[in-house]
Amino acid sequence: MRALTWQGRRDVRVETVPDPVVQEPTDVIVRVTSSGICGSDLHLYEVLGPYLDPGDILGHEPMGVVEETGADVTAVGRGDRVVVPFNISCGDCFMCGQGLQSQCETTQVREYGSGAALFGYTKLYGQVPGGQAELLRVPFGNTLPVKVPHGPPDDRFVYLSDVLPTAWQAVEYAAVPPGGSLTVLGLGPIGDMAARIALHRGAGLVIGVDLVTDRLQRAAARGVHTLDLRIYGKDVGDAVRDLTGGRGTDAVIDAVGMEAHGATAAKAGQWAVGKLPDPAARALMERAGIDRLSALLTAVDAVRRGGTVSVSGVYGGAVDPLPLLKMFDKQLQLRMGQANVRNWVPSILPLLVDDDPLGVDGFATHHLPLEDAPKAYETFQKKADGMVKTLLRP
Repeated sequence: MRALTWQGRRDVRVETVPDPVVQEPTDVIVRVTSSGICGSDLHLYEVLGPYLDPGDILGHEPMGVVEETGADVTAVGRGDRVVVPFNISCGDCFMCGQGLQSQCETTQVREYGSGAALFGYTKLYGQVPGGQAELLRVPFGNTLPVKVPHGPPDDRFVYLSDVLPTAWQAVEYAAVPPGGSLTVLGLGPIGDMAARIALHRGAGLVIGVDLVTDRLQRAAARGVHTLDLRIYGKDVGDAVRDLTGGRGTDAVIDAVGMEAHGATAAKAGQWAVGKLPDPAARALMERAGIDRLSALLTAVDAVRRGGTVSVSGVYGGAVDPLPLLKMFDKQLQLRMGQANVRNWVPSILPLLVDDDPLGVDGFATHHLPLEDAPKAYETFQKKADGMVKTLLRP
């Protein structure tokens, strides 16, 4: 089969690799029909190379059609259309029973002290072959794949793999009161969708912050009050307070994470670590790594006293200097974590109906063949060509 493989920093290639096969009686093999490029894929492209090996297959936002099933699979059959959640959860352990599928005790990567394994996402999360490929082996075939109806185009359902549950959890954790206010930092795929979900769920004011014109315009068209970071810079908090009677918003979602704009010293450190041999780089990242905290610091500043900061952007630093004095003084709540995909699917599926309240049908800005994936990664990393969300078609 053809698959997108990691070969080095800013070097991904589509290659011919062996087809996956059924290894366990509960496995299914899915022929992928669409697979998204996620903002967190750029962390692999740019920062997390020490945890990858050349040839690793990337991608964690796939859907497709079941091609083959193991002997014990009864929930889906050959020809069924399924979406594959990005975190690999058994559905039966204590954590899955708590709705914390991202902490699944069956697939936790204990070698690195990490939560549930993820498709296509480094040794930190199991080094499981990903879904930017023609075929994907999916374990736990009775509990993990999300069966969806045939008929509507893939765009209607593919975001159940990551974008929709991640954005939904970000809004849920933000706990915006009815008619309340929310600031979303970063209007990439997750931030954009989080803003839409917050408005749909009754937020009175949603403020979106970004520095890419296309993203700002796209969010504004959905009713988001936008702030251009290129204009406001470090004064974003003041601008948010100006819009909220001097208080700040009830909640802030940080949908940016470790590669925030700014923080030149941290950026230089990340770049330098990426140049070290893998064992040395891993040791340094695990013991002394820091992130670019510009977005998180802005969130702490912009949220009102007694408010909530919800973090959906990925961070990876070991010794990040958090402003705990300020956070304590403002009496903030902080919630974060990988999305528990399967927990949110029942709430989201009813919204994937003909009237399309979240605008999923037009959410993708680019549909490209799998062979164009290397160029798509480069374009997405540069925030060029109006690219917000790309779906690859194997």
